[in-house]
Amino acid sequence: RDQDGDGSSQGAGQRMGGVTGKSRNDLFTQAAGRTLGVIMLETRFPRFPGDIGNPRSLPWPVRYQVVKGASPRRVIHQGASGLLAPFVQAAQWLAAEGCSALTTSCGFLAKYQDELAAAVDVPLASSSLCQIRAIDAGLAQGRCGVITIAADALTAGHFHAVGARPDTPVIGVAPDGEFARAILGDQPSMDANLLCAEVVSAGRELLRLHPEVAAIVLECTNMPPYANALRAATGLPVYDALTLAAGLMAQSPD
Repeated sequence: RDQDGDGSSQGAGQRMGGVTGKSRNDLFTQAAGRTLGVIMLETRFPRFPGDIGNPRSLPWPVRYQVVKGASPRRVIHQGASGLLAPFVQAAQWLAAEGCSALTTSCGFLAKYQDELAAAVDVPLASSSLCQIRAIDAGLAQGRCGVITIAADALTAGHFHAVGARPDTPVIGVAPDGEFARAILGDQPSMDANLLCAEVVSAGRELLRLHPEVAAIVLECTNMPPYANALRAATGLPVYDALTLAAGLMAQSPD
């Protein structure tokens, strides 16, 4: 199933990294001719260009498989309770359909990284958080920080599951803002300008609280449309679901 929308604004095996040593354009070129599989939550909110749920965000063919009953609140605030088996089935279906690499539409699925990766024979990275360990290792100084849609729900367990430090600095967008209303609340419309402002504000607050942060990872797959605005506001490299996908596809089998 394809997801689409409209809007404006700005390691192989069980753990996979994202873009580290090469530019995203180089990795996009390497992945030409392959298909990415995306395991999707069941949602109705718009998927703006830049969101991994919008096929126009990616330079390769994309196959989508929706997991029924996987609402944003159930996955994020209820720990995806009872959904591991349907997520595994979705991953296996996409792999059987010929996808070269797999990812998901929610960063909180980091908790199932090992289980999902073990279920298929192609590279799978469940979350943009999978990039943290490699990015941290490549920084001359400082460390990664994370912007998430729900800071109260992102735990040390999510970081442990992808091999990242559990004390990674984290900041959430406003708990009563547009991300919470439209995405956690799964509304049929949302304001891209408000979403962008929330991401930029969170980035500035992250740096105020943790000046050692030298790179930012966006946990939420709905945040990449605003990554360029965040880069401009902070002067830091920003990694997200799209950089993760580029790294996955570049490392996937021919």
